[in-house]
Amino acid sequence: MDQLAFDLQVEVAARMGYVDGGGRRGVEIFMQDYFRHATTVGELTRIFLTKLEAQHVKIEPMLIGLLRRKKKLHDGMVVVQNRLTVADPKKFLADKLNLLRIFEEGLRAGYLLHPDAMRLVASHLDMIDEGMQDDREANRIFLDLMLKHGNPERSLRRMNELGVLGAFIPEFGRIVAMMQFNVYHSYTVDEHIIQTISTLAQIERGELVEELPIASRVLKEGVNRRVIYVALLLHDIGKGRPEDHSVLGAQIARKLAPRLGLNEEESETVEWLIRYHLLMSDMAQKRDISDPRTVRDFAKLVKTKKRLDLLTVLTVCDIRGVGPNTWNNWKAMLLRQLYRDTATALETGLEDLNRERRETEAKRQLREALEAWDKGDVRVETARHYGPYWQGLSTDTHVVFAELLRGLGADEIRINLKPDTDRDATRACFALADHPGIFSRLAGALALVGANVVDARTYTSKDGYATAVFWVQDAEGHPYDAARLPRLKQMIDKTLKGEVVARDALKDRDKIKKREREFRFPTSITFDNEGSEIYTIIEVDTRDRPALLYDLTRTLAANNIYIASAVIATFGAQVVDTFYVKDMFGLKLHTKSKQDALEKKLRQAIAEGAERAQSL
Repeated sequence: MDQLAFDLQVEVAARMGYVDGGGRRGVEIFMQDYFRHATTVGELTRIFLTKLEAQHVKIEPMLIGLLRRKKKLHDGMVVVQNRLTVADPKKFLADKLNLLRIFEEGLRAGYLLHPDAMRLVASHLDMIDEGMQDDREANRIFLDLMLKHGNPERSLRRMNELGVLGAFIPEFGRIVAMMQFNVYHSYTVDEHIIQTISTLAQIERGELVEELPIASRVLKEGVNRRVIYVALLLHDIGKGRPEDHSVLGAQIARKLAPRLGLNEEESETVEWLIRYHLLMSDMAQKRDISDPRTVRDFAKLVKTKKRLDLLTVLTVCDIRGVGPNTWNNWKAMLLRQLYRDTATALETGLEDLNRERRETEAKRQLREALEAWDKGDVRVETARHYGPYWQGLSTDTHVVFAELLRGLGADEIRINLKPDTDRDATRACFALADHPGIFSRLAGALALVGANVVDARTYTSKDGYATAVFWVQDAEGHPYDAARLPRLKQMIDKTLKGEVVARDALKDRDKIKKREREFRFPTSITFDNEGSEIYTIIEVDTRDRPALLYDLTRTLAANNIYIASAVIATFGAQVVDTFYVKDMFGLKLHTKSKQDALEKKLRQAIAEGAERAQSL
């Protein structure tokens, strides 16, 4: 099969004269034109083949005819060879609302469209004018199509392929066949939207209870279905322009939601959901949600449990609609934790989200878990750690570190590796004497064994030991098999003891795949002193590569920056590494000059690594 690979798409687009413009790359404009033409060819082929099939099937199979309960159809619509079509084209076109009604009728009665009906609709799109777009009955039909028949995906996709969706909602027409030039998004923007609505319908039908328990429960308990369906339909409608698509999409929704029949309160909620449709995903994947400040800030933006429920469902559908392998246990765990903590905060008050309360509860749970220990040893363990340690880790991880630290020698390194299926990762715990740059050394050791870090925490105890935990995945994005863990542990131990120098060994492994070389990911580095009470949050958004985390952490260590935790969010070939840091005096990085100097060095490390990767 011939394929137009990513790297060749850029070359072909350039040779055909496509150039960057309007906030989009020339290759994206070229591929949108290609997909539009391919869709037209595909639709014509489908109509032709269906017509050919209809000519050879003269009589509906008797058994199907007997078993199917005939539903009364709308006037002027008939079933021919088990497909819905039009009895009299002239009468059908006399009421232009029939151009929408036939799709809802197909869903209601359970019939696919006949090729004659598809041809008739596609050749009269000019009838879908501004008058029809603003017609109250037309918008009621469209909303009923999404809400009343349990599976709107089929009709929405057919409407989109025939051009009806773009004609009825011109703003949607702009994103039809629009591709995003990266490996993260598997679908064009219009298909992604239809996929998200399909996921929502699946959840409503109770088909994803095990995979999505919270979203399933929220929908079962009841939300405003008009709001969530319209919000999903419009959430990416602002893409493909220079402006922030969330802001632009919210502005478009402000006009479209009332047109579709939503009242003022519903329209405001849709507008808010679209404006903040990336908020929950960003908070869960790019921030430390064990930090009470993160949950407090999120809860203040969400304000109500109703909005939290709607945003959670929208976020889940949005992520699952990106591609077949995008959703995983790791994302599910993060979103569930953020949802539960935020719901608790909204119901019992934000004051419940305080560090002292979490620390007290964590110590109580550890004492219960170490019931067999000598009470004196338990007192030593609960007294040796600072507050963030208790707030940032689960009880089972506290137990692991208690065992690792028990009798640990000054020159000893202890490692515990265990699959964490709830997070779709392997948990790697390290206990050793603390020293500057420990985070970077551990990151380098993990990079050398090919482990992809998805989350990390490191803490220093009051008696001078480092307790670091990394969650890592293999090259396929899964936890390491249990059989591989002894070998993995041996290789990490060897690296930490200095038998292998990570900086030298990683030079030959930083290669970027040929198919990904044409992707552009401008580096963005931000400093946030408001998102955490005790740390500065440094967010680095750039192209991913195997040694990137090691290069960044080594640069931070060389500049006397202490890393408390790192949150890593990967989006195909793009990555967002977020670090919670303090300076050598335990203070935030407040001064602009210090931030600018550090940003310059981080950019230099990224540029040098990228140049090295391109040359391999």
